[in-house]
Amino acid sequence: MSGRGRGRAGVAVLTAIPAPITIAGVGFSILKYGVVAAVVLVAGFGLLRLLEVSMLYHPARYPQGDWAPDSREFEREDLGFETEDGVALHGWYASAHRNPSGVVLLFFHGNAGNITHRHENIELLARAGADVFIPSYRGYGRSAGRPSEKGLYRDAEAAYRVLTEDLGIAPERIVVFGRSLGSAVAVELAARREVAGVILEAAFTSAPDMAREIMPFLPSGRMIGSRFESIERVASVEAPLLIVHGEQDSLVPFEHGRRLYEAASEPKEFYPIPGAGHNDTYERGGEEYFVRLSSFWERARNTISDG
Repeated sequence: MSGRGRGRAGVAVLTAIPAPITIAGVGFSILKYGVVAAVVLVAGFGLLRLLEVSMLYHPARYPQGDWAPDSREFEREDLGFETEDGVALHGWYASAHRNPSGVVLLFFHGNAGNITHRHENIELLARAGADVFIPSYRGYGRSAGRPSEKGLYRDAEAAYRVLTEDLGIAPERIVVFGRSLGSAVAVELAARREVAGVILEAAFTSAPDMAREIMPFLPSGRMIGSRFESIERVASVEAPLLIVHGEQDSLVPFEHGRRLYEAASEPKEFYPIPGAGHNDTYERGGEEYFVRLSSFWERARNTISDG
């Protein structure tokens, strides 16, 4: 009993030893599937980042576009300048024929095309009575580099320095105008620098909020790298603020403009345009649109001067 029985028991125990091997096999399978899952996750994260970049930036590089502004109503002066991180940028300065207020609009455009696709914006705003300086973001038009959130902020800072230092234009003459993606750039600059006023058109609250609008089925709001948190910064803008938004904007929902307005500090104005989408605000607004804008920047300029 003692020897042989224990021997059989020992054999029985030894026969059972493969159980840990099975566990090890299961562990290996878990590890294998874990590696596969990690690879899929990394690939998915990389794909999300690619989608993020493609969602935010659609630059047209030179020579795409109409680079012959000589035939236009207002002459465009070519300005070359450099950012603090050494990126060479290009922009146009268009002088209004009549500008009694002396206002200069620092215009930050949307995410697609380049400054040549804003000929109409430049001419209509200059006709309304303001000089217009429109810089090209890095990676757009004739500007070097590649676009990024921090990069666009540096571009805006460099454009502001061109006006205030190179051209000697006083901050109380500068009204920052940001459209779509440019609205986030305008808010970030105006929260740090002295300006006469700020106009935001078709503005969005933040990049994560827009990601959730476009891809509601993904937890993309927390995963994307770009933030453009205008909703967090707009309260720091002390200059008079005008927010313009089309009521039928299918790209940046009207609610974004309303939320930014509610988060902003006084003095502020909200100008909803009935029937307007994302790209036809001035067409739908008609003459009233330019009257509202020009009266705003003249009041902003006078407020700063009186103060």
